[in-house]
Order: sequence, then C-alpha cells, then structure tokens
Amino acid sequence: MYKFKILIVFFLLFNTSALLAISREGMPLPSVTDQQQDSLQKLQILYNGKVWRNLYMRVVGNQFLFSASFLNAGITMNGIRFDNLPVLYDIYNDELITSGGNGTLIELNKEMVDSFTLTYMFRKYRFEKISADTVRGFYGYVNVLYKGSVSLYLKYKKAIALLEVDDKYDKFYQVDRIFFVKGGTVYAVKNRRDLLKAMDDKRTQVKAYMRENSLSISKKDPDSFVPVVKYYDGLGN
Repeated sequence: MYKFKILIVFFLLFNTSALLAISREGMPLPSVTDQQQDSLQKLQILYNGKVWRNLYMRVVGNQFLFSASFLNAGITMNGIRFDNLPVLYDIYNDELITSGGNGTLIELNKEMVDSFTLTYMFRKYRFEKISADTVRGFYGYVNVLYKGSVSLYLKYKKAIALLEVDDKYDKFYQVDRIFFVKGGTVYAVKNRRDLLKAMDDKRTQVKAYMRENSLSISKKDPDSFVPVVKYYDGLGN
C-alpha cells in the first residue's frame, strides 16, 4: 500500500526495538503493547496515501493556499485527531500533503480525511469535507466561515492560465467562491445582490441592518459576509 509500509518499518526499527524480535537465547522478546499497536494503527491511517511529486515546476507561482511553506495543521482522519502536523494544501488539486520523513512528501488519503484546521498569520482556518456536488464548485474541502441554522463557506481554488507570462509560461491564479447554505439549498454568492436574493424572506430586515451599520459586502473580503449571515440567522428561519 503505497509508501506507508516503508514508514511503518522505520517506525518499528527505531522506536520499538523489541517488537517481533528474537533474543540471543532464541526466546521471543516482549510483544507489541496496546499503546504501540494503537500508534501503528494511527500511522497506517495518516500515511495511507501516495507519494507526492510536484508536476507544476514550470508553472509560475504555486498551487498552495497561503504559502508554499508548511503550515501547522490539525487533521481528523477516520475519527482520529492528529495535531501539529506540517501540511501543504494544494488548492489546484484540492489535496493535503504532509512530510513522510527522509525528504518524502505524502498526499493524504482524501477518503479518510473528515476535517482539518490550518494556522496562518495567527489565524486558525477550519475546513470540512463536502462529498455531494450539489452546486458546481461546492465539494471537497471548504473553509467554514459561519455555521448555524444557516452556513457560509469559502472554497479556495487555483487555476492555470496558459502562456500568461511573456507568452511562454503558464501561471497559477486564484478563483475563490463563496457559498451560502439554507435549508439544504446551496447558493453561490458573489455580491450583495446574490446574498439578498438568497435571504429574500427577510430581505427588508437585512437591508435595514446593513444600512444602519454601514455594512458593505465584497467577494474580495469573504469575512464581510459573516456579520450579515449571522444577523439573518438570528432572525430565525
């Protein structure tokens, strides 16, 4: 199963010298403890992915969210939490990548990932995995901006512009999308008009609230949607 078997062997050799070994007298040494077995199972889950290789070295820019350097992450996989992991989030392919040791990078098994957090510039970003593609673009890992009886999500995404630089080199560019979810219906919202349309049942109250508090909404600042969504949620649905 990919590269994680090799990693498990290294773990056994360097961390549990007594495991499955034979003493000089030919007698078996102590067996694997429950704690060691639990650690092995966790490693199998974490590293049950494939070796990652960068296929976009010739593309200007990079495919990662926020930074091409590792970010601190907390990841839940199959209900098991892993904290303080070094992670790259490839938003072109929507994949998480971590260090497998010895210079190896591992692309995590997406089917096993439930949710994760990323810390960048002293802020923690929370992500959930959306399985159903109910609206174009609303699937995979999404950043949770607000969650109540209604929810607001941000989908980070990069695309590649062909021959964008000097008519010779391709270039990454970012194309984020914002989604508002109400009563199981998903709305792609780009601006004030889109959001008010999704909140049509409380449009008058919402417009008054925005006017009284001098609130403006911009896709360039996804957080600007949050106060309005929170207010709408408080009106009851």
